[in-house]
Amino acid sequence: MMVAQLFKGTNRIIWLIFKQNRLKISLWLFGLIGVSLATVSAYTTIYTGEKEIFEFGLTMQNPAMVAMLGKAYQIETFNLGAVFASEMLLFSAIAVSVMNILLVTSSTRMDEEEGRLELIRALPVGRLSYLLAGIILMVIVNSVLFIFLSIGLGSFMHESFNLESVMLYSGVLASTGLFFAGVAAVAAQLTATTRGALGISFGGMITAYTVRAVGDVSNEGLSLISPLGWTVRTKVFVDNQWWPIIFLVCGAATLLVSAFYLNHKRDINAGLLPDKKGKRYASHFLKSRFGLTWRLEKGTILSWAIGIFLMSAAFGSILGDLEAYFSDFELVQKVLPDGSTASMIEQFITLLIGIMSVFAAIPTVSILLKLKKEERMGRTENFYSRAVSRSEIMGSYYIVAFLTGILTQILIGIGLYVSASQVIEKTIGLGSVLASVLAYVPAIWVVIGLTTLLVGVFPKWAGFVWVYMFFAMLVIYLGSLLGFPEWLNRFSAFYHVPLLPNEEVNWLTLSLLSIVGTVLSVSGFLGYNKRDI
Repeated sequence: MMVAQLFKGTNRIIWLIFKQNRLKISLWLFGLIGVSLATVSAYTTIYTGEKEIFEFGLTMQNPAMVAMLGKAYQIETFNLGAVFASEMLLFSAIAVSVMNILLVTSSTRMDEEEGRLELIRALPVGRLSYLLAGIILMVIVNSVLFIFLSIGLGSFMHESFNLESVMLYSGVLASTGLFFAGVAAVAAQLTATTRGALGISFGGMITAYTVRAVGDVSNEGLSLISPLGWTVRTKVFVDNQWWPIIFLVCGAATLLVSAFYLNHKRDINAGLLPDKKGKRYASHFLKSRFGLTWRLEKGTILSWAIGIFLMSAAFGSILGDLEAYFSDFELVQKVLPDGSTASMIEQFITLLIGIMSVFAAIPTVSILLKLKKEERMGRTENFYSRAVSRSEIMGSYYIVAFLTGILTQILIGIGLYVSASQVIEKTIGLGSVLASVLAYVPAIWVVIGLTTLLVGVFPKWAGFVWVYMFFAMLVIYLGSLLGFPEWLNRFSAFYHVPLLPNEEVNWLTLSLLSIVGTVLSVSGFLGYNKRDI
């Protein structure tokens, strides 16, 4: 009876959390399932014979590809399903993990930090009911993903996509998601802030990816201690090994039980890890509006800067064997720009820069959205009770976001150049690489302007900027492969950026992108000054 009281009212809280996150859940599921099915559909037209599949299998033996995508299948066992799993399984598992981390953190630490949990606790509900409700909802969400993705993949009626294989593929994605839902649930008990919980969760995921990458290339035993190492060892569509799902589910269950224990032990609005003590007196820089914004976002900026540099360096390191592995690879030919006379390396560098530039725009959006969170939590009232204008406050976030965008672009260029220059004899000069990455600054400016407009004029819809970011990534990475129409591609600001150094600088296009970014930004500032806080 005492245990039952701890979970009293769970059913009603599940519905409450679902209503709060139903749009996010719907968008995540639609995106994950839609992209997977569209990719399979495209692969059925590309890999029409054994020759194409064999060439892909040969490509996947490259250690660089193993490090990025996971342990390769044996060449003689490759089929269409193995091609799909090799390209999509690990990245899809990471995407599902991100979904689980964000939703669990939102329904645990964020609700607690913003005071919603305290309101719920004032009602006749159990101490652990809110956490249980969030976990049950994630089990439901991952189950829905499993069911609909299995149905969608099975509908292709291809011999590789038999019932067992599609269920295993969908099941390992769902179980990986549940594992990292457990990681996020534990992280929410350790730290007192949403930012800290996300940092621990994403740090754990990145560590798992890194350990798996090193292990897959050099040490099989090392990969077996990484949950993502388990994910890529299902040999789905070929041998169909189910033991990774058992490991992932058992790991998730252990983490969730630990989260309940830790939640029961700690106080509300507190974390189990000790808070770091700050300085006794604030510096003059910290007392400025720009300085305070920098201090609040410093951890985010530095984390992204380090991650983007290391990722760029890792991508640059695979360029050495690129010509040998990819020169006749039809999938790469479809993804790379049409009609280009540049070398394979030059084309691939421009593709990498485009993808990384969209990725690098994420921290700029995140910084601007923090202003909306500060407003929602009532902390901006501390500024406006003094002689400070709204434009100054928004301007401090805007400047930090814009400078972060420039910094990340420069780091992309340096990371690619430093690593590529070590593995290829003739590479693009540092100046050309930096020009290529900085050409994307106007496109990032458009994203910053769009975010400013949403925060300033339509704050309730500010989260839709992430949909635009997802769309921009699809256009660059899979637009040609999936056959997006030209008119649809043009909605992405990144699509208009000239692919330097393989194309001439189009100053008119870059100027127009800058003007659009400026107009959106000014509109956002004007709206923020006029609307209610």
